[in-house]
Amino acid sequence: MEARMFKVYAKGDEKIQLKVMPGHFVTSQSHITHYLEMTTMKTRCAEAARIARLLSVRYETTTPVDSIICLDGLEVVGAFLAEELAKAGVLSMNAHKTIYIVTPEFNANGQMILRDNIQNMVRNRNTVILMGSITTGATLQQCIETVLYYGGKIQGVSAIFSAVNKVAGIDINAVFSKQDIPNYESYPAEKCPMCQRKEKIDAIVNGYGYSKL
Repeated sequence: MEARMFKVYAKGDEKIQLKVMPGHFVTSQSHITHYLEMTTMKTRCAEAARIARLLSVRYETTTPVDSIICLDGLEVVGAFLAEELAKAGVLSMNAHKTIYIVTPEFNANGQMILRDNIQNMVRNRNTVILMGSITTGATLQQCIETVLYYGGKIQGVSAIFSAVNKVAGIDINAVFSKQDIPNYESYPAEKCPMCQRKEKIDAIVNGYGYSKL
């Protein structure tokens, strides 16, 4: 599967390289034609810093940000994004004049939750949601509802890749889009043409990686 991998370069910074593997992949929400490998983007400081720098330029200095809600293991990118926003003069309205990096949990029922000791970092805070990959927008919708439930104010959504431009009326600020990946498609499981052609599933994937079948 790895032999089919190719690279896509970010328009704003060609040193940011997204590794793409075509095939038949299953997520919790859909079947997709390409797996996007983001491991080094999340774990290498230099790459994480470049991504954060590219994402930060789309935020106006008048947009207040108190917390960055990180999904898909993007805490390193989130920390660099907070630093970039601070350097750009983005306002922080909390008493400590800094930006919190927050990671929600999923309980046994699949609900996204914040523990009691974390909730004050979201309640009445101006938040930015940061994700690795947005395919259908279902997980993002869940995160939006969670932030609102705990009293947060959503100021923006950022992602490394997004197949959609907007969710719940919120524009998505992404480094890569569907147009950057030739023939990228996402299908509901019951309507997947690859399944209808009886093509083997290569792997089960999520925001943390993949597991071959």
